[in-house]
Amino acid sequence: MATIKDVAKLSGFSVTTVSRVLNNDSTLSVSDETREKIYQAADQLNYRKKTVRPHIKNIAFLYWLTDKEELEDVYFKTIRLEIEQFAKKYNVDLHVYKINQGIEVIPKDIEGFIAVGAFSSRELNYLKELTPYGVFIDSSPEPGYYDSVRPDLNYITESALDYFIHHGHTEIGFIGGTYHNPDSDQEELDIREKRFRSYLQEKNLLNEDYIFVHRGFQVENGYNLMKKAINKLGENLPTAFFIAADPIAVGSLQALNESGISIPKRVSIISINNISIAKYVSPPLTTFHIDIKEICKSAIELLLEQKTNKRKVVKTLYIGSELILRKST
Repeated sequence: MATIKDVAKLSGFSVTTVSRVLNNDSTLSVSDETREKIYQAADQLNYRKKTVRPHIKNIAFLYWLTDKEELEDVYFKTIRLEIEQFAKKYNVDLHVYKINQGIEVIPKDIEGFIAVGAFSSRELNYLKELTPYGVFIDSSPEPGYYDSVRPDLNYITESALDYFIHHGHTEIGFIGGTYHNPDSDQEELDIREKRFRSYLQEKNLLNEDYIFVHRGFQVENGYNLMKKAINKLGENLPTAFFIAADPIAVGSLQALNESGISIPKRVSIISINNISIAKYVSPPLTTFHIDIKEICKSAIELLLEQKTNKRKVVKTLYIGSELILRKST
């Protein structure tokens, strides 16, 4: 295994200089050319301990969700766990702050942040005063100022509807949650419902009676909404439902099974996320797999680009998905 002495010998610089460069000593004043020669020598010798993973300090992880919201949607819990793991892997000093603590608890000396959840305009302005370095996961509240990485929910929605239409469905329903606007404190259309409406409108297939939404993405919400659809529509129940998230879909399946409605013979179901339970429900759930690990890895890498490479151009990164076909379609 290569040592710092080996890197020093190959690069032509002293052991002290090489050590301080590879340990990301911010007090060291050397030229970019010197740093590059040392990095090249380290790479050539496969010395990667500090070269590839410089220590990034004082990064805030803004986990802007309540404990109840995390409990009800495994999607966000998985994001939190993956971000914490990738922070360790990339040598990032990560400090978690939650919504119940309030935005003012975030120290004024943070070097950057990664954020998930819904932020008010006041909170976003506060963040701008603290740091220009930040990445939002699953949303893009400031696309002209901060990076973001998210699944392409518009494309997923279109793909689900295209699948249904290709297989002869013309009566397609939607079951989902809402977006809570922290500025107005009102419930608004979620991005999936927005695209569902506009896409089917374009194809002259939109039926307002087939749309059922309520705040929350938990199993109970899906059960109640599907029950409402069954009771309201009876024999006129759509032949297919696009459902905003797997937990809601699990509850919807329970309601359909309880009512003796055959899946997929009478009603087909497609959902989003591919949580672990999706393959074990009855019937197994057709759903879009979202690679949360890749989303979180990309978020960390985007922040490192900003910090270490001083990138100025803002990026919005959409992560693709894969339709996992199971017996609910």
